[in-house]
Amino acid sequence: MTTVVASESSSPFDDAQVIKEACLGLGTDEKAIIQVLGHRNSNQIKLIRQAYQELYQEDLIHQLKSELSGDFLKAICLWVMDPTERDAALAHQALEKGKPNYKLILEIVCTKSPEELLTVKRTYHSIHKRALEEDIASHTNGKIRKALRGDSDNEFFTVVRASIRCIKYPQKYFAKVLHNAIKGLGTDEDALSRVIVTRAEIDLKEIKNLYFDRNNVSLEQAAAEDTSSDYRTFLLTLLGSEGY
Repeated sequence: MTTVVASESSSPFDDAQVIKEACLGLGTDEKAIIQVLGHRNSNQIKLIRQAYQELYQEDLIHQLKSELSGDFLKAICLWVMDPTERDAALAHQALEKGKPNYKLILEIVCTKSPEELLTVKRTYHSIHKRALEEDIASHTNGKIRKALRGDSDNEFFTVVRASIRCIKYPQKYFAKVLHNAIKGLGTDEDALSRVIVTRAEIDLKEIKNLYFDRNNVSLEQAAAEDTSSDYRTFLLTLLGSEGY
């Protein structure tokens, strides 16, 4: 179930205007941006982007990138993307680095229906002019050959085990991803943002319950203690606990 507390009486043109006004003048009113976008579901945000383009002849994400920064910027841009566009962007992000993030790829592949995955692949191809399967294969063939020869560094088998867990019980899998992102010194903000953003409208309530059962602390408390400023406020808003 969703954790997003979405407004039922919002106007996309009014929302677009509020965001534009928050970006005018010296400084940016981040709280006003969070108040709007943190309380809108994906369908409402799609309409806001369309209204923003119509009113100001500018893409909303481009505007946000010119005003915000850091982990807050990355999280809110992921949230504003259409879910299929977001998955395509995350897949490209996972493959473009020197060391591909195979677990991120499996999260996308293993949690989508065949129809949803086909849409993601089409979007990926439309944006990058290459097939997602080809890009994945170009990064994984060497790993598979090494594994078959028995000289793998176990990364391949780790990913296979993770994919089985993700398929079998995705909510439990994501609760563990969040635990790993927060535990110890330092925080994996990319993983923290990704799970909260991508699961907020799907099953984040169950993930929150499983996180508490595993760690004896709420996800809201753990996220609040490991993040700060507007980034923390935005994540807590998506978690349905902005007043935490």
